[in-house]
Amino acid sequence: MGNFVDTNELYFLQFQPIYMQRIWGGKLLQKTLQRNIPEADSTADPIGESWEITDRDDAQSVVTTGALSGKTLRELIEYYGQNLLGGLWQGGRFPLLVKFIDAGQRLSLQVHPDENYCRSVNDGSEPKTEMWYIADCEAHGEILAGLTPRATRDQLVESLSTTRAADLLQRFPSHVGDSYFIQAGTVHAIGAGNLIFEIQQNSDTTFRISDWGRLDKNGQPRQLHLEQGLRAIGFANRISPRIPAVIGETAFNRKFPLVDRYCFKVDCLRVVEKHPDNTGKLSGSFHLLSVMKGKIRLTSGSGQTLTLQFGDSALVPAIMGNYTIEPLDGAATVLKSYLA
Repeated sequence: MGNFVDTNELYFLQFQPIYMQRIWGGKLLQKTLQRNIPEADSTADPIGESWEITDRDDAQSVVTTGALSGKTLRELIEYYGQNLLGGLWQGGRFPLLVKFIDAGQRLSLQVHPDENYCRSVNDGSEPKTEMWYIADCEAHGEILAGLTPRATRDQLVESLSTTRAADLLQRFPSHVGDSYFIQAGTVHAIGAGNLIFEIQQNSDTTFRISDWGRLDKNGQPRQLHLEQGLRAIGFANRISPRIPAVIGETAFNRKFPLVDRYCFKVDCLRVVEKHPDNTGKLSGSFHLLSVMKGKIRLTSGSGQTLTLQFGDSALVPAIMGNYTIEPLDGAATVLKSYLA
């Protein structure tokens, strides 16, 4: 494997987005982020997802900046290992999958399995806990996540073939800056008119339990996974998944922890002046930085820099250690995802 830089020369890494067609895709990737979305055939489904960083067999992120341009994330992991991802990484694939979800229509009603389900059923499913951050939304946008306190299993089963299933879920009007922690086993659906930034375990297992009667372009319903989905639902969990946005300006840098779980951590950084940070090198973790508001400049201890704007993400190699985040043109909001 040639054309790799020395470990001490690793730098802030950006990757080419991978666009995915979805029956429910929308237009907010173009409208909000000014993304140059590939032209699709008029008979094809619209773009509904932009995978910002992924290490899947069928979807590999490719570096777009610097001497490592053209390398896949998998190649980087195989070559650099813990120097890239840190000592808290347990080996294998990149532990996260990060994407934008552009919902022009309501997504299906679905659930993801947890570790217990995957161990007991052993059907190739992968556990998937995720977090959403509302990057933009239209006035009618809403989130459906978690069963209401009074909803029963029988009521859910009876309603799945109708639109009444939505009434058994906790429903929230969408607000930019709100976050949602969607623990595996939580029944959920993203409503139309949302641009969601999603941070999740590296899994592509989804059990669709209702598609609201929707038909595809061939007039056929999409496949449902009722048996698996009902088994995966955590019926005892009725906690509200919403994490309200922090409102108001701040005169100094602030860190708001959003998710602190065994599988990943996410902090929301409000940056109004230079913010020093440190990956912890081989005893710590990579940092994945994603800009949700404003524009920032990253600077490493050796003086390497990278400028990011709203919608951009960058991977900070664990070996980098000290670096700074500096807001440009006013305050910035940055999501920092990492292992702990």
